[in-house]
Amino acid sequence: MKRLLVCFVFALFSALVQADTYDDLLKSVKTGDVSGVVDLLRRGVDVDTTDPEGNTLLIIAAREGHEPMVELLLAQLPKLNARNSAGDSALRLAAIGGKTGIVKKLVAAGARVNTPDWTPLIYACFGNHIEIVRYLIEMKADVNAASENGTTALMVASSQGQIEIVRLLLNAGADPNKMRENGETALDMTLKTRNEEIAGLLRARGAKAGKPR
Repeated sequence: MKRLLVCFVFALFSALVQADTYDDLLKSVKTGDVSGVVDLLRRGVDVDTTDPEGNTLLIIAAREGHEPMVELLLAQLPKLNARNSAGDSALRLAAIGGKTGIVKKLVAAGARVNTPDWTPLIYACFGNHIEIVRYLIEMKADVNAASENGTTALMVASSQGQIEIVRLLLNAGADPNKMRENGETALDMTLKTRNEEIAGLLRARGAKAGKPR
């Protein structure tokens, strides 16, 4: 009986230590505490550890914009294209957050530029980050890739009044007549915002209104 009690106490202590280590790890990554994460990695924690929402350490560091932390984690060869429970990857969140340096480091390390559904390029357009849009296009991002509902980068940029990004996408070969699942084109979405300048630019490239359902 005494031996069983000792074993139980030891197991409970180990579980508490592990819980503290887990909490310390997530906190260190979120706050950009590189030295703290280095120490925990040396103690054997998994670089692909996730938080309750499925965010890996790399996703957290990219989302928070901690470039030195991203560099540290990349050196540990993490899963570059892992997604959280919302389907977002480190590259997507860096793109929408305008973290240009992190975007470049992730792509250089091998993160996929072209992914199913909402692409990093579309996310960069949501954030109106023209430098990231330009870089992703240079890295062969598919300018006509669409989300599950058919939304493209051009549609996002057009509907949000981002005329310079619209020009950039059109010059890179974006199709102005692709349709969403409801039949809308980039021109339809632009006309809703009454942005005649972008509407004129789209029409000059052959854009037509769709048949919204």
